Amino acid sequence: MATLRLEKKLFRGGFRLVAGVDEVGRGSLFGPVAAAAVILPPEWLLRRPPSWAGAIDDSKLLSPARRANLATAILCEAVGVGIGLASAAEIDSLNILRATHLAMVRAVESLPGAPDMLLVDGFPIKDVMYRQMGILKGDRKSRSIAAASIVAKVFRDGLMRVFADLYQGYGLDRNKGYGTEEHIRSLKDKGPTGLHRTSFKLG
Repeated sequence: MATLRLEKKLFRGGFRLVAGVDEVGRGSLFGPVAAAAVILPPEWLLRRPPSWAGAIDDSKLLSPARRANLATAILCEAVGVGIGLASAAEIDSLNILRATHLAMVRAVESLPGAPDMLLVDGFPIKDVMYRQMGILKGDRKSRSIAAASIVAKVFRDGLMRVFADLYQGYGLDRNKGYGTEEHIRSLKDKGPTGLHRTSFKLG
């Protein structure tokens, strides 16, 4: 269960604006990789956070309805939320790791204020000026990272529903661009769209 233990340790060390950073869509065959940066209220570390905050966890462990409800609450309560994208074209030209870091940088830079520290799911982001900690499986350890994973997932899933209307026949609203049997079959029948990642094996 994601907790505030890491955030409280940083708070005791003098850090006040700690941003959790996570991404979604790395393994998708279609569309952008999306990242979110979330700064939870520092006062949560001084007193009990609202009861609903205890449900914040790795987005993959939550139902779509729970994710949507938590994303709305996070957007209302957070000190700052930033979203960053790296397009399919950028993924193909840079590679998925560099494009993921680019999306994360864009998410951090779109925050309304500069964070004191970044808690990044996985490995640290390259070429950023902010102090940071990379945390393996951070979305299951840090509530800030888990909050970012929820926001990123809900945002990207919403994009996929829009793209499903624009590019019909690929089931994007259901598979979110990942390589399901339905998606692979559609690619073989219809061919890739301009938003499929040509550097990925499409089946």
